[in-house]
This record gives sequence, structure tokens and C-alpha cells, in this order.
Amino acid sequence: MAASVLLVGLGNPGPEYALSRHNVGFWALDRISKAHRIVVRSPRHHSLVGRGVIGGCPALLAKPQTYMNLSGKAVRALLRAEGLGAESLIVLHDDMDIPLGKVKLKTTGGDAGHNGIASIIESLGMRDFRRLRIGLGRPPEEVEDRADWLLSPFLDSELEVIEEGIDRVADRAVALVRQEIDLRIALSRESVQTKGDVLRGRLKRVRVDQTLVE
Repeated sequence: MAASVLLVGLGNPGPEYALSRHNVGFWALDRISKAHRIVVRSPRHHSLVGRGVIGGCPALLAKPQTYMNLSGKAVRALLRAEGLGAESLIVLHDDMDIPLGKVKLKTTGGDAGHNGIASIIESLGMRDFRRLRIGLGRPPEEVEDRADWLLSPFLDSELEVIEEGIDRVADRAVALVRQEIDLRIALSRESVQTKGDVLRGRLKRVRVDQTLVE
């Protein structure tokens, strides 16, 4: 079944990164995968992928294996393989500019310093795609290297808050996917209505023509 939406969680592959702050996009995708019984493990187009249905919408879930800075290579390949445009893409990723555990939707704009998003923008040649951002908060003032902080695990005191954030972003992602179905139904009804108007117009013209013949 061809996918109608591509859900991508950003992160770095390998056990050494599995628990890092920078991998919360993977965590969120795993949460969706588990809730909807979609196994994400088939290697395809520089990613691990799983295919299934979410809220009646055929979906492809993906975890790029390119490492964060080359995420765009995987996303572009997946969209092309599925015959999808950027409007069908939803990306889940971390964001230091948002408080810990908070979730925000962004539909266009720059990368805000996120290398994975920068890679996707460069690879797609556009900025218009949906991003669900999971807040990490700012690193403590004493942290000299933000990259090291991003690749470090959460503190025990942060885990409950970030787990709640993961639940929220997974729920928001599923809600966005379900909107795809609502939009498709609305477009289908509009198409049927349009066809009905055309048919009624044709019948009207036929009746007029018959009158003229008589």
C-alpha cells in the first residue's frame, strides 16, 4: 500500500547515541511505532522504515541512518520512492530553543541551527514542510560545548518531563496524520460535488437542445 504521509524521526544511529538528547526524534517515532504496531526495521533508502496505517491513513515511518547532519539525503530518497511531495512530510526533532518537554509545530522557515533540518532544507530545496519540535531547553551556563551536551543523556531529574513531551509529540503527530484523511475526504466530496454539477449542467443542456429540436 502506497503511503500518503511520511513520518521521520531525526537522530543518530548506534547504541552510543540511543539515550542522547539529540535522539528524541527517534524516541517519538518509536512511541508512534509501538502504539500503532508498525515495526520500523527494514533497511531502505538510507533509513530503517516501517509501513502501516495510522487513523485510516497509510503511513511510512522512517529513522534515517545517515547520522543527523545528512538526514536530508534519506528524506529526499524516501519522498521520491513513495512519490510524495514535501506537503506529505512530518519531521520529529529536538529543539534547544523550546523549554524541556514542550512541543511546537512549525510549517516553514529556517533550520534554527538544527543540522538535521538544515540538511533536509538543502536536499529538498525548500523550507515548507511540517516539523514537530520537542523542547530540550537551554544547556546550563557552565556547558562549554553544546554539541557534547546534545549527545549526552538526560539527567534523572529531566526524564519524567521529557517522557511526557515524547507522549505529546507522538499524539500531535498522529493528529496531523489523521488530518490527512479528513482532507482527502473533503477533497473527495468536493470532487463528487463538482462532477455532479457538471453532470447536471450537461443534462440541462440536453433538455434545452431537445426543446429546440421540438
